Amino acid sequence: MKITAQEEIGLRIMLRVANCGNESGLSIPQLSEAEGISIPYVAKLTRLLRQQGFLNSTPGNKGGYVLARPANEIIVNDLLKVLGGALFDTSFCNLHSGGMKLCTNSVDCSVRSLWKMMQLVLDELLQHLTLSDLSNSELEAQRIISRVFAPKQVV
Repeated sequence: MKITAQEEIGLRIMLRVANCGNESGLSIPQLSEAEGISIPYVAKLTRLLRQQGFLNSTPGNKGGYVLARPANEIIVNDLLKVLGGALFDTSFCNLHSGGMKLCTNSVDCSVRSLWKMMQLVLDELLQHLTLSDLSNSELEAQRIISRVFAPKQVV
């Protein structure tokens, strides 16, 4: 399992914009400098995030990017799926069937069960986290994540 650069950097850009505090937002050069990423790559990601409704651009010479909605309404799971897709998609097995048209394990596959379960666990966690939750310090974000992931009490 790997986190792609696009997911990591896209999330960092969103956090940078969320914590900006400037109503005109942050420009592509400002984001590039702050994150140590090339201007073309930042432009690519901000364009994707704008097209998917996560960012708005402010016009003008001093314009930049701002969140399209409040940080507490931006679900991390939605954001990561736009940036890189799900960890496991059911079409994965069709794409990696080897030299045959169908995977030899297409009927009974315990590995597929593992990937599905991992995706369910990740979705459960990420669906309960917002950009606002991650806008805190690392320690506070860890507390929030732990609270979301805490075992459910049986009543």
